[in-house]
Amino acid sequence: MKNTLTLEEYQTGQVILIDKPLTWTSFQVVNKVRWLIKQHYGIKKIKVGHAGTLDPLATGLLILCTGKFTKQIETYQAQHKEYTGTITIGSTTPSYDLETEVDATFDISEISEAAIFENTKQFTGEIDQRPPIFSALKKEGKRLYEYARAGETVEIPTRKINISAFEITSIQMPEVHFRVACSKGTYIRSLAHDFGQALDNGAHLSALRRTKIGDFEVTNAISIEAFETMLKG
Repeated sequence: MKNTLTLEEYQTGQVILIDKPLTWTSFQVVNKVRWLIKQHYGIKKIKVGHAGTLDPLATGLLILCTGKFTKQIETYQAQHKEYTGTITIGSTTPSYDLETEVDATFDISEISEAAIFENTKQFTGEIDQRPPIFSALKKEGKRLYEYARAGETVEIPTRKINISAFEITSIQMPEVHFRVACSKGTYIRSLAHDFGQALDNGAHLSALRRTKIGDFEVTNAISIEAFETMLKG
């Protein structure tokens, strides 16, 4: 893999597809790529931004824009997204994923595979979804996760989202593997939590990978290490 781009091309604008590694924040990826470009070309600044946050515990497609292309970020953010992942049935966490410890467990012996497949139907189309308290959304000037970490209760309004596909790809209880195609603003963590409640049980998101944003696919993305190697030529 060889870097054939000039500094001027990065400044004019490029779209870089990164396969975000586990535990990295989206901002850490942006900062790393920005630093690598600055170091390679010996410059003091260049604009780099991402088009849609991925949680640290998620992997997969992260679209980065450089230079003047950062003005197009909102266009990419508005596009439909696709994910694959795992919902663990029978236990819940306050964050709806593995960021926090399990706070309740449930008996799953009576849950059938047929019930799991049937349960997906109520989560397709336009639905009302309540974002998780452990999120970066703001209420009265504070991030929701700040309320959560302070142990404060806060009312979070639902919002309209659209899920065009919710497919169960395999079941190895308590793990349910899935593929979801959805609109901007969808929280897959909330989907996992609500999915458990709809089964009269509990659930949390235990793995997540973003595979697609609009026409961009993770199969065309590269690792941060590969980007660094490419820059060095």
